Amino acid sequence: MRERWFGATGTRVPELALEGDPLVPLEEALVLDDVSDDARLRQAHAKGTPVVVRAGSPERILAALKRPEVASVLVPEDRPELLELDLRELTYG
Repeated sequence: MRERWFGATGTRVPELALEGDPLVPLEEALVLDDVSDDARLRQAHAKGTPVVVRAGSPERILAALKRPEVASVLVPEDRPELLELDLRELTYG
């Protein structure tokens, strides 16, 4: 399991997890449905606030993981197959 820093908390979290996974504490994070708001992403990152993005497709997962501000991407509970994506293959072909 690949991990990322959870903002400035000093802890690491899975880069990809199911919604509701206790390893990704949402109460500390800015939770977004996409990465379209550059200003909010940059502001949260500058403050050290962890950013978590919800994504329900391979394309949205990749878009979120390309952003250095994003600590973790959550996939819907009814889409656990998304946890098995080959991210290298999707990124580099």
